[in-house]
Order: sequence, then structure tokens, then C-alpha cells
Amino acid sequence: MPTPPLPANRLPPWLAHVLRAQRGPVPWNAVLRGALAALPLLVAVLAERPTAGVPAALGAMLAGINDRPGSRRTSVARLGLPALAGSAGLLCGSVIAKTVGDGRSLLVLPLVFGLLGLGAGAISSTGPVASACGTQVLVAVVIGAGMPLPEPGPLRALLFLAGAGWLLLLRLVLPSPGGRRSGPYALDGEREAVAAVYEAVAGLLLAAGGPRARAGRAALSAALDQAQDALSGPRLRRCAGSAAERRGHAQYAAALPLAEAATALAWAGVALPVRISEGPRRLAAAVRAGRPCGPLPAPARTDAGLRALDDALLRTAAVFDRPAGVTPGRRPGRPDTSVLGRAWSAAGLEYGLRVAVCCATSTALAQWLHHEHWYWLPATTVFLVKPDLGPLASRVVCRAVGTVAGAAVFGLLSVLPSGPATLVPTVTLCGALLPVATRHFALQTAVVTVLVLSLVLLSGEPPASWSRVVESLLACGTVLLTGHLPMPGRRGHGVRASLDTAVGAAHRYLGHVLDAPQDKALRGALRRDAYRSLAKARTAIDLSAAELPSVSRHSAGSEGVAGALEQLIDTATACAVQLDHRTAGLPAAHAEVLAARLSELDRARAVPVG
Repeated sequence: MPTPPLPANRLPPWLAHVLRAQRGPVPWNAVLRGALAALPLLVAVLAERPTAGVPAALGAMLAGINDRPGSRRTSVARLGLPALAGSAGLLCGSVIAKTVGDGRSLLVLPLVFGLLGLGAGAISSTGPVASACGTQVLVAVVIGAGMPLPEPGPLRALLFLAGAGWLLLLRLVLPSPGGRRSGPYALDGEREAVAAVYEAVAGLLLAAGGPRARAGRAALSAALDQAQDALSGPRLRRCAGSAAERRGHAQYAAALPLAEAATALAWAGVALPVRISEGPRRLAAAVRAGRPCGPLPAPARTDAGLRALDDALLRTAAVFDRPAGVTPGRRPGRPDTSVLGRAWSAAGLEYGLRVAVCCATSTALAQWLHHEHWYWLPATTVFLVKPDLGPLASRVVCRAVGTVAGAAVFGLLSVLPSGPATLVPTVTLCGALLPVATRHFALQTAVVTVLVLSLVLLSGEPPASWSRVVESLLACGTVLLTGHLPMPGRRGHGVRASLDTAVGAAHRYLGHVLDAPQDKALRGALRRDAYRSLAKARTAIDLSAAELPSVSRHSAGSEGVAGALEQLIDTATACAVQLDHRTAGLPAAHAEVLAARLSELDRARAVPVG
């Protein structure tokens, strides 16, 4: 069936994604960390060992790409785990280089890199941190096998880890930009993330009964996800900071009943008075200021939703006015399968197989060309197949444009006298620009291209701006072709798997609401799991829909399932609030709506996805 023509004023989804960039204030603290990340390279140059600084600079660069906004505790996993994977990959690559030797390897290297790509690609499909780990281990293996550095493999791996560890150390010890400090260590991302939850509750209450109610509920779910991530992870301090940490957990836990009540009120579809959002906004301001919330305006207790909101406000006010650390907040849990289990699923194996084909094909092509920078082609391919960089076609276009732009900028810089006095400041400037450049893949590619070409000169290799462009364009063509090749079995396992996970989480939540409504702690955890799984499914659906038609058609019909699932979860939340404030069971009207939502979900799932 032919694809209907798009209106003249509307771009194809994959092309619209190319023109889309993230917005927001400049993260000056991240810019400072990016500039200081070049210090190990400067030390190596001053010690007249510039080649020793190259692995450290590579580790810092890859860690800088992962240095996104968030709390310090989440940065430990976000930066540290990929750094460990990259260090192991660099060591593995050096062993492969010794085993294979310096000659052409049209069979052994492609086979080895293909097998590594299968495993790393399957693991990369399980989440953002796993994606960073899989990408870094593959890139590091290729660089370790192909970049001619005089340092032995174990030393290169340690230097790589030191460069990434230096950036992580900066992330942990540098003070937060502005804001009130709570003791010797400032809770930066945690406090702001919890405050954003209360702001989102207020936004949803204002949007109730209007056309923006659905967007408000989605914004609340995203804020809860971000706060849950910000508060999870290892504790980074003891004694002086533990009370503030426990207070943050308690404030997050207190926001969950508020979110439940706001969702039930939005589900009812009745507009609420503006003053009803004043309480959550005052709570958000109290979180940011680190002070008690004071008196809160109480809503009229005219129905179950407003009574639930009033009760939640009272309990939240008690948590805010209680001395810090008296009652620690309970960490919500969520049932999930293991990383290996998700990697071994149909979705993980499908993606791993494509990564394996990309790695093997690009390595064989690079070995056949026998260029001294042969490792660029498979390394670029690995970056391009990273699963969380947007639609395949748009990221290929961004990579090509960014590489050409970066090579052109480096060509202009080459008119300056070549040497460490020029290259180290260039690396420093690129490190400072990287946190801003990550907002668009083409800009990030341009900055990374200039940085990598500078490191190539510092490692003693000849200039290679033109070769970098040619190798990157070959990688773009390889990934674009492989990404659209037919593979064994049905395509679109990622969308179907995410929808199945979300449906299972929704049924667990609904079953608990109907069978054990008195267990509010477990109900809150299951509700978080249901909404979070739904958000992940919608992300997978949106990503697939923005691909070229030959790929996007495999997820046709998935939006209907997601819409029916969203209505079911919202209805379950409204039912939970009703059961909290009734002794006679679920009202007949709610039972009818719930039955209708279950039927809608069954009908939507009966239509095959793709």
C-alpha cells in the first residue's frame, strides 16, 4: 500500500528529527568539567609523553558524552560503568592486535568484532547505561586493536580509566552552581528533581478538565521517573549528609499520594479552581529552599479525589515539618527481569544481530582498504548503531554533516603551527563544548571530530582530515544499508517487547488495586512501574514511527495499544482513590469504565503490531 503524501508544510518524521535540538540553559558546571578533563593530557604533554595522554583524553571524552544533567549519585553509574567497560575493551583490543598482527585480516578480525558486537549490542538494548557500556566496549576494542600507540595494553587501559575517573571525580567534588547548600555536600540534582515532581502535580491539577490534561499527566510521570533515578544509586556521603538524604527520600515518598490524587482528579475530567495548585507549588518551593513548607491551602473535600488530595497534603506537610532524618522515605521498588534476560530476548537478539553485521561488515571493508586509520570505520559504525540516538536515517545524516563540518574546522586550524601548544588547547576547548554539543548529534559529531583529529596528531600519526570524512561516509552507508536489511524472523521486536512489559505492569497494578487496596506502599511502587513501563513503550513507538517507511511500518498499530493502556492505568488510579475513601467497594460507574477500558485494550492487542 503506498504511503500517502505528506502536506507541503510538513517534513517527514526522520527529517524533522534532524532539525530538532534540545533547549535549555548552558550547563556551565559541565562546561567547566569538560575543560578541566584535559588536565591529564596536559600533564602527559608536559612530561614529554603525549601518547600516554591520548588514552586518558579518550576516556575523558567518552565520559563527557555521558555527563548529562542529574544527581551526583546517578553519575557514578552513568560515567563509571561505561568507563570500566571501555577500559576492559581497550585491553581486549590490544590483545587482539598482538594475536592478529599487523597484516590484513579479512576473516579473523571481522569475525571477532562481529561476535563482540552481537553480545555488546544485545546488552546495549536493555537500557541507557547498558547502551553506553556496550558502545564504549566496542569502540575501545576497535581503537585498542587499531591505534598504534607505544604504551602496552594494560597501561593504555589504566590511562583510559584514569581519564574517565578524573572527570567522574570532578563531577563528584566540584560544588553545585548556586542554590542553598545543606552541609559540606550540596544535593544538586536530587533536590531539584523532587521539587519538579511537586511542580508537575500542580501543573496537572491546573490542566484537569482541559485539553492539556494528558500532557500534564505525562509530564508528572516523567518527573517521577527522573526523581526516582536521582534518588537511586549508591550513597556518596555519611554522617553530615545522611539526614538531608533521608529527608529527600521522605519528600519524594510523600509526593506519590499527591500524584495519585492529581491523576484521579484529571481522569474525572472536571476543571478545578486555580487555588488548588497553590499547595503543591509551595511544597516545590520548600524543597528547593530546604525549609518547612508552612501552612498549605486545603481543597474542599467534596468527592473522593479531593479528599485524597487533602489527605495527601496533610501527610506531606507533616513530612516537611518533621526534623530531617527522623523518618526515612521508603525506596519504591519495581519488578523487572535481569539484564541478561532482557539481552537474550527477541528484541535484544534482533538488535545485537544488526550490530554484529555492522561491526563485521565495516571491519572487513576497512581491512580491505588497508588504510592506516582503518579503526575509524568500525568505530564510527559502532557509534552510529547506538540505540538511543534517534531514528537511524536522521542520525546518519547528522553524522555525515557533523563529520564534514568538524573536518573543515580542523582544516582551518591546521594553518596554525602544529604541535602540543596548539593541539592541547584545542582538546580543552572541545571538552568544554561537548556538554552543549550533546544537545544535537550533528553538533556533537563535529566537536568529537575536531577532538579526535587532534588526538591523532598527538599520538604521532599523520594528519587525516580527508580520510576521516571518507571513512565516516562509508560507515554511514554501511549502517544505513544494514539497518534496513531484512533479518530472520519478524522485525520490530523492541516495540512489541516494550508493549508486553507495559501491559504486564498495568495488570499487576490493577490486580493489586482490586485485591489489596490497603497496601498503599506496594500500590505506589506498582503504579510507578506501570507508568514508567508505559513511558518506555511510548518512547520506543515514537522512535520507530520516525524511521523510514520501510522500518516504521513494522510498528503500525502500536499507538492504539499504548493509548488503550494509558486509559486503563489512569482508570486503575482513579479506582484506587475511590477504594481508599469508600467502604462499599468500587462504585458502579467506575466498574463500568474499568470493564470498558479492559475491553478496549483487548481489542487493540488483537490487532497485530506491524
